[in-house]
Amino acid sequence: MNPSRWRAIVTLLACCVIAPAARGQQAAPHIGYAYPAGGRQGTDFQVTLGGQFLNNVNRAFVSGAGVQAALVEYVKPLTPKELNRLREKLRQLQKEPRDAETIKQSREIRRKLAEFLGRRTNPALADRAIFRITIAADAKPGRRELRLGTPGGLSNPLVFCVDQLPEFSKKAAKPNLPPELSQRPRFRNELQNKQPESPTSITLPAIVNGQIMPGGVDRYQFPARKGEQLVVAVSARELIPYLADAVPGWFQAALAISDANGNELTYADHYRFHPDPVLHYAIPKDGQYTIEIHDSVYRGREDFVYRIALGELPFITSIFPLGGRVGSETMVDLKGWNLPLSKLPRDAREQPAGVHPLSVRKGPWISNVVPFALDTLPECLEQEPNDAPAGAQRVSLPIIVNGRIDRPRDCDVFSFEGRTGQEIVAEVLARRLDSPLDSVLKLSDAAGRQLAFNDDHEDQSCGLNTHHADSWLSAKLPANGTYYLSLSDAQRKGGPEYAYRLRISPPRPDFELRIAPSSINGFRGTANVPVTVYALRKDGFAGEIVLRLKDAPAGFALSGGCVPAGQEKTRLTLAVPATSLQEPVNLALEGRAMIEGREVVRPAVPAEDMMQAFAYRHLVPAKELKVAVWTRRVSGPEMSIVGKTPVRIPAGGTVHVQLGVPSGTDSLSDRFRFELDEPPQGITVQKVLPASEGIEIVLQADAAKVKPGLKGNLIVNAFAADAQSLEKAKLRPNRPRTPIGMLPAIPFEVVGR
Repeated sequence: MNPSRWRAIVTLLACCVIAPAARGQQAAPHIGYAYPAGGRQGTDFQVTLGGQFLNNVNRAFVSGAGVQAALVEYVKPLTPKELNRLREKLRQLQKEPRDAETIKQSREIRRKLAEFLGRRTNPALADRAIFRITIAADAKPGRRELRLGTPGGLSNPLVFCVDQLPEFSKKAAKPNLPPELSQRPRFRNELQNKQPESPTSITLPAIVNGQIMPGGVDRYQFPARKGEQLVVAVSARELIPYLADAVPGWFQAALAISDANGNELTYADHYRFHPDPVLHYAIPKDGQYTIEIHDSVYRGREDFVYRIALGELPFITSIFPLGGRVGSETMVDLKGWNLPLSKLPRDAREQPAGVHPLSVRKGPWISNVVPFALDTLPECLEQEPNDAPAGAQRVSLPIIVNGRIDRPRDCDVFSFEGRTGQEIVAEVLARRLDSPLDSVLKLSDAAGRQLAFNDDHEDQSCGLNTHHADSWLSAKLPANGTYYLSLSDAQRKGGPEYAYRLRISPPRPDFELRIAPSSINGFRGTANVPVTVYALRKDGFAGEIVLRLKDAPAGFALSGGCVPAGQEKTRLTLAVPATSLQEPVNLALEGRAMIEGREVVRPAVPAEDMMQAFAYRHLVPAKELKVAVWTRRVSGPEMSIVGKTPVRIPAGGTVHVQLGVPSGTDSLSDRFRFELDEPPQGITVQKVLPASEGIEIVLQADAAKVKPGLKGNLIVNAFAADAQSLEKAKLRPNRPRTPIGMLPAIPFEVVGR
């Protein structure tokens, strides 16, 4: 080995302090709200976005065609130095004569102080960016995704709506008056004497946009004529599904309609199991009416954003059946308000299995969207009376039964013939298809003995559900004979809208995939970016899932692309091109697995890992997996893994992993640290050694914490660690460090010694 290279490696080893895994990654930009959260076709308007780490934001990206965005202003939070300077200036102005210029300057300073101090308790919303949005007249209506681009990366997505109706928007909310100003007599009197705002006048049909601040109530007044079938539908939680630092974890809107005399006519604070309320009201006489909206417990802040659609709009309240068979046509019964028809033929001859959107159009207006499921199994309709085993409806497996719990305390019972040792699965699709049914399943034998029971079964693929009310059970039948499956509602409710699809079949092993985050930020000179893939396994499938990019542009590659058998997730790395990209690109990832002798391929759905109410986590699906490659000043030499993978680590022992360094690297005296990022408990980097063509990291598995058979990927971060930073690390061990790169994911397996 070249002596200078050897000395460089020895220098590197001297500074490689093996530390616990740390999330030293640069904070990616994050947006907490967009206001307004949408607009009408053929219009342009300003949108305010609040978030964190939006330094020097310069671009906005909206999915789909027909929407353009241009930056108007970026408002950066004040630094402590700037804050003190403004306070001192305000004190000086208060001592001077009150002329027009003094008053103007004082008001401007108070505005800045109010914005800063009003936001300081919500750092996640402290940065603001204002964009002008232009929506083309032919832009397709529906939900889009809006992301911001900064030199520090691409933000998370937020819902942004393109609609058809005229829109009314209140001014963007201002922060509350800061405490030191609100306690002064002059301002305190103004707050105490402040009158409720007069209702905003609108005409129907319309969409109104607003933000609710603490204690706030927004009112809108409109004329209506006798006989009009008014529909008022709120979007609030649908816009921002989860708030990490609020309970219950979203803006819980309350909605009311009043007449001209202020008499409340109807009220709602939810719609069935949806937090966002919907009202239907038949106008009794000509006159002025008012709707009002507020948080149910009068909370509020800038991210309590809403959109309300109101007018004689088509709205589907339920459908039956909830799905159909692939390759056939299904006649769907529609119920709702202002609908143009009561039956809709649904042609599934060219559609794949899965859940598809269903809506109708009345004149120019498009209704709300409801889910419609397609499957390949035979189907039948539930037939009454079938409330007890004696009158059970006989079915032959496999089957999907489309039925209803059509009255309170109803119970639907089905019978089938089974064989000794036969495995069967019963699954209800109802809540996941927008039915209010909270199902309960019970499997019994001919003697009435209960063999299996289930109330709620969690399905992580439904990231917006906080109550997983659909049932799933499996059983191995003990003998030949007749078996009974009973389905009812856990709360003993029922009605025409309490529809379900009941699958009774042998196990159908399968899986879905989620990849998070849905916005991936790579940097030129830093080749690898970590991502997490979740395997949502079904009907007992536990096999290995091989991951690969689909039709990816040049320069993108996966390392560690496998979800090991029996595991629910894996962390891997995505290699990005060595040059910056002018525009973010959309990537597609898919997983392949062998199931019962055939290859099954499933797409990985982009998702955001969101926290609800300080504790609960949900995988919320996104429309696009968007990747940006940005310029970055800090970088180190690109390293590779030399040798076979997976790396086999003996339980209670060590293994050496050689890292290859590109030829031509003069020295490694820049001094790096290598640290495992979120490793399995018990696996650590023991030390770093020089090697003939690079360096080696020594991995150790603690036999007391990790057992043979564990598989996965190890993610290794590289950090700058010059002499100055090492000294600072001793004094401030928790100080932020500058990551300079990440190794390709290292597949590993813990083996016996």
